[in-house]
Amino acid sequence: MSFFALFDPLYWLLIGPAMLLALWAQLKVKSSVKHWSKYATSGGYTGVNAAAAVMRAGGVNDVNIEVTQGWLSDHYDPASKTLRLSPNIYHSNSVAAVGIAAHEAGHALQHARNYAPLHLRSAIVPMANFGSWLSWPMIIIGAMLGSLGLVKVGIVLFSGLVIFQIITLPVEFDASSRAKKALQSIGIVGSREEAQGVSAVLSAAAMTYVAATITAVAQLLYLVMRFGLLGGSRD
Repeated sequence: MSFFALFDPLYWLLIGPAMLLALWAQLKVKSSVKHWSKYATSGGYTGVNAAAAVMRAGGVNDVNIEVTQGWLSDHYDPASKTLRLSPNIYHSNSVAAVGIAAHEAGHALQHARNYAPLHLRSAIVPMANFGSWLSWPMIIIGAMLGSLGLVKVGIVLFSGLVIFQIITLPVEFDASSRAKKALQSIGIVGSREEAQGVSAVLSAAAMTYVAATITAVAQLLYLVMRFGLLGGSRD
């Protein structure tokens, strides 16, 4: 984000609500995980057990499960077919841990079934990372030099990150849907209350992706308006 944008009323008009939504989403997911981490599943499954059971029930037997460091750093790596769970998810038998672990196992099921949005997201990761790193410097330098061409290149690079965020949404929602169905069909979630807890945790986590996408889209809209590519003015 440009330092100069901080003093632009248009920036806050577009980005302010998105930032508030992102803050609320982060607080919501922390609150939901904290709450449902206090309740153990009736079947006694830990996160690693739940993830393994979900994948096994889906016919996926070639994915390794490892412990990774960091709070809620859980993820599935399709390149190495490795599911990595943070310690508080891997070892815990809480409703929150089982839900999050099953969600990551849902990504492994997507990979095994050649779920198109997952493969598309993986394919554009390099472009998104490159755009995230280089877009704002190019936009700032272009603005300082009065080079609209350089600004446009920066905006195009930033658009790659926006596309990545948009593609992420169906990937994450689908993984949560697969997780909830599997947990119930296998019997890992044994009561209505547990099912509601899993749903609450995964819904809160999904909102962080929604908020990130809205923020990215709002930033892109700000850029094209501020530099006169979609109405507005060039300052």
